[in-house]
Parts: sequence; structure tokens; C-alpha cells
Amino acid sequence: MSQILLGGNGTAQVSLIAAMANRHGLIAGATGTGKTISLQVLAESFSNLGVPCFLADVKGDLSGLAAAGKANDKINSRCQTIGMDEPAYGACPAVFWDIYGTAGHSARTTISEMGPLLLSSLLELNDTQTGVLYSCFDYADDKGLLLLDLKDLRSLLNFMAENAKELSSEYGNISSASVGAIQRRLLVLEEQGAEHFFAEPALELADLMQHDFSGKGVISILDVTKLIHSAPKLYATFLFWLLSELFEQLPEEGDADKPKLVLFFDEAHLLFNGAPKALIEKIEQVVRLIRSKGVGVFFISQSPMDIPENILGQLGCRIQHALRAFTPKDQKSIRAVADNFRANPNFKTDDAITELAVGEALVSVLDAKGSPTVVERVLMCPPASRIGPLTADERKALIERSPLRQKYAAVTDRESAFELLAKRREQVAAEEAKAEEDAKAEADERSKAKANKPAAKRGDTPTEAFFKTLARTVGSKLGQSLVRGILGSLKR
Repeated sequence: MSQILLGGNGTAQVSLIAAMANRHGLIAGATGTGKTISLQVLAESFSNLGVPCFLADVKGDLSGLAAAGKANDKINSRCQTIGMDEPAYGACPAVFWDIYGTAGHSARTTISEMGPLLLSSLLELNDTQTGVLYSCFDYADDKGLLLLDLKDLRSLLNFMAENAKELSSEYGNISSASVGAIQRRLLVLEEQGAEHFFAEPALELADLMQHDFSGKGVISILDVTKLIHSAPKLYATFLFWLLSELFEQLPEEGDADKPKLVLFFDEAHLLFNGAPKALIEKIEQVVRLIRSKGVGVFFISQSPMDIPENILGQLGCRIQHALRAFTPKDQKSIRAVADNFRANPNFKTDDAITELAVGEALVSVLDAKGSPTVVERVLMCPPASRIGPLTADERKALIERSPLRQKYAAVTDRESAFELLAKRREQVAAEEAKAEEDAKAEADERSKAKANKPAAKRGDTPTEAFFKTLARTVGSKLGQSLVRGILGSLKR
């Protein structure tokens, strides 16, 4: 049974059973108390067990996973207290990603892949605007019309507004005011750099689940040092999209001796702040069910109270670093945090939370039967990889050597909604011009005719022809009706 040593205190050690890692986890604590190092230790330990990991690097420090650490007196003293050997210092296999494409390979997806639920949350739309967005996606899905980037969505929104009367019976009221509001929100999103995110080639999940030549799991590190400040909603939406894609695409795993993939979501409060109730309910459902796909999720935040209660109750491994109690509200929060642990008779949990030193934590895991263990106060293990970030040159060299560099280097723009709708508009304009010419010629002929002739059967107007041929044009290019999963992402 594979285990990961988390820490010790001289008399007891705490280890995480790898088979229980898909029961998810939490790393919490105030700023500067050691959360990043705990995350680093977990990620490199999973990697050594052959488990790929994905993590969001908020401060840039976690890039040090890709370089070997060094011994020092502080680490040696900690190892003696814990009762462990000195770490076998070494680098972890790592791949760097960046939504902006500067600090790693470009991490992208498409509008169609994102789906209306996540996109409406990202755009912070009201109920009416959200309804219009759902109508646009319903129409596109019905016609097999892919929305790859922002210009595709803009084009479809304009099309829906222009043809609102014809579409209203099937897709509901589509007001120009709501379409205009959505278009303005898209402009704001574009200013935040979302045009880099919504494009192809889209991120393939298989590229996050790789192993190196020695069998170690590759750690995918998403650099969000810029994104977290410029577009926090986009950061949260990306993580939700990734969770959704994994849930929809991965097969059922059953009981395994270790996870297939482990995700680490830092600054977890950003995932839930301001998120609509419907989205949070879907996330709760996905977190509960995704463990059957062999995926473990660890949330990292300053306080466990940042996590919705229904999700918090599903987190089996808990690593609680120090919290500070400056106000009565803080004290109440600490008591609530303490109540989430199985009490240890050797100390008071709520007192210990405020007394923990840097690198020290209260830890509880699941035993082999899936029951929470008694909380222990321990020193967390030191990492074998570097504590601190890579240099710019080191990161650049690793990116250039990556086998994925060429795959995600250039943006592609295949024919999709923007091009297809533009062609149809041109066709309609040409047909309308021809119809006017034919009508004029027919009128001239009638004025010269000496006898009446039977009227010809009226043909389709250009607009009617547009609606009849659009589905055939789209279907021949991109396939038939698209089906969506639990969070609105496309099913395959």
C-alpha cells in the first residue's frame, strides 16, 4: 500500500494512503505559514509514485519543483524531528503552461467547449442575459455549429439579434438590449486577454496525464502570476472547465491503489466568490462524483470557511497551518475550523491552530477504512525539489526542450461560425440583389406583354433560403447536434 509521509513530531508520523487521495483534500492557513511548501511536498510525492499532477502557481514559487533542492541545517534538523531520512534531492518532471502563452505553453479552450453555464458566470450576466446566451448555444448546438473564439460568438449573437423574430418561436425572446450587453461584456473579457484563451489548438487532457521515461508523473504547472490579478474570474472559470472536462471524458476507474491525476487549486476562495448558486451546486456534484474517475482535488486557501460546506465535507485529507485570531469573528471561525477535526486528547485543537509555527500543521487523513484519523500536530516534511522559483533562463530552457512546444506554439483558425455566417450573409446579399434585378426585369416584361401569363410559383425569399440551407452547410462541415454534460462542456 503506497503512502506519502506528510510530517511528524518526534513521537508520531502522519502519512496519506495514496489510494485515499481521490477523496480530495484541503491545505489551509494564513499567509506565510507554509501552505506552498506543503503543496510542493504533496505534488512531488505523487509524482514519485507515478501520479501526474496539475497545479496553479500563484506566486511563481512552485516552478522550483522542476529543479533539485539543496541541503541545509534547517532541513536536516526538521528531518531529525520528524524521524525521516534526508530527502533525495532532485527535480520533478514538469511542463509549464500559461493562458497568455508567455511563461509556458498556451492553455486554450473554445467557446463551445466552455459552454453557457461557465461562460455566463465568467461574463457576470444577469438572468435575462444568461437566457439569451443559452439560446445562442442551443441554436449552435442544434445546428452543429462550433464556436471556437470570441469572434465566432459575436457573429452568432449578431445573427440571433438580426433574426430574432424568426427564431423566437423556438429559442425564446432575443432582445437587442441583452445582446448588446453581452457584447460589451465580451469586450471587457477581451481586454483582460481572453482572446489568448479562447482559441485552438485546445488543451488536450492527455497532455496533463503524462509520465517521464522513469515512470514518474509529470507535474503540469499553470503560471497564473499575472492572471490571478488581471482576470481572477477567468482563472476560476478555467479551473472549473478543467474539472468539468475531466469528469466528462475520463472513464470510471473503480478502486485503485493510487489516483490517475491529482489537481491542486490555489486561492480557492476565488473559485466560489460571486459564483451563481446553480454553478456551485454543479461543482459540488462534480467534486463528489469525480473521485470515481480516479481524480483527486486539493483546495488551497487561507481558511476552510472559504470552501462551500457541501464541498468541505468531502475533503478527506486536511492540512491546517496557523490561523490568526485578532477579532471575535476570527475566534469564532477558528472554533469552527477546529470542530472539523477529530479531537486529539493531547491538546486543544482550537488553541493549537493559533500556536502553530511556520511549517507546522494540524493534519488529519483517512485511514484504510476511509475514516478520519485523530488530528496530529506535526512538522511538515521538507521538499526534495527547490524551495523558490526557477530563474527566467531556467524556465525558458525547460519550455524550449518540452515535447509539447510545437504542438501549442501557433494558433489555428479553422472554418467555424464566423466564417460560415459571413458566407451566408454574402449569399443572402447576393440573392437579394439578384431578386431585385429579376423583379425589375419581370416588371419591364409585363409592361410590354400583350397577354397575361400564369403566375410562376413563388420561390423562397433569400431569408427563407438562409434558414433552410444554414443547417445543411453547417452539418456538412462540422457534424450534427452537439451534446453537453453536467457543467455545460461538450460530451465526446
